Amino acid sequence: MSASTTGLMAPAILARSSFLASAAHFPSISRSFSSTSPFPRYHRVFLSRPFSVKASSPPQPLDVCVKASTTVPDRLGDCPFSQRVLLTLEEKHLPYDLKLVDMSNKPEWFLKISPKGQVPVIKLDEKWIADSDVITQSLEEKYPLPTLATPPEKSSIGSKIFSTFIGFLKSKDPSDGTEEALVTELASFNDYIKDNGPFINGEMISAADLSLGPKLYHLEIALGHYKDWSIPDSLPLLKNYMKTIFSRDSFVKTRALREDIIAGWRPKVFG
Repeated sequence: MSASTTGLMAPAILARSSFLASAAHFPSISRSFSSTSPFPRYHRVFLSRPFSVKASSPPQPLDVCVKASTTVPDRLGDCPFSQRVLLTLEEKHLPYDLKLVDMSNKPEWFLKISPKGQVPVIKLDEKWIADSDVITQSLEEKYPLPTLATPPEKSSIGSKIFSTFIGFLKSKDPSDGTEEALVTELASFNDYIKDNGPFINGEMISAADLSLGPKLYHLEIALGHYKDWSIPDSLPLLKNYMKTIFSRDSFVKTRALREDIIAGWRPKVFG
């Protein structure tokens, strides 16, 4: 590239950087209709730090469909898998456009791109991709920096916590062992962090933390509300891990409302 060409490109690059940096200070949602799109777009660009123009950065925000709140209009809903995808976008500093989907009355435009009616789905390379596992892996491959890759031998750490949490939450019999099963899984994770922390992959946060974090957040709120239960004080490293994850900017920006989490788990509790 010649010096003259570089000089012509500089104003455009600076303007782009300035616009995106400014957007980080105004994370509100605006609703509009595109002349080329039949459905409403909810624009929110989250940036955890000032955006810098890199070769690997997408030229436009990535479209991502997530569950809408059932208690407050134009807010994120309580899907932990949707939050996992948004956390990945945030931690990789990728701009995105949210499309909030009413899961109780799924619109036709959404069913066309997600025939099973599931969230999250994201548009990558002009193709809609479903399933948080597939989405986060695709993002890691397409945008490898900063890396969130978790070594295979560590990727399943804490993976049984969510299912044992659900078992305890649904239980009507205090002597059926579901509480003990959950405590056993939580204690195992606490011991792992003691020897390997502060995160699952050591010093750096990784995809495994972004998957587990939202599930622990749901666990804390749902069990506190429906069971008057909290993490035992005998598991201080787990409690500190949760505090660290929950206080990250990316998590604060993408977390569900407490009211939505309580409402979302109510059918599981009462059948």
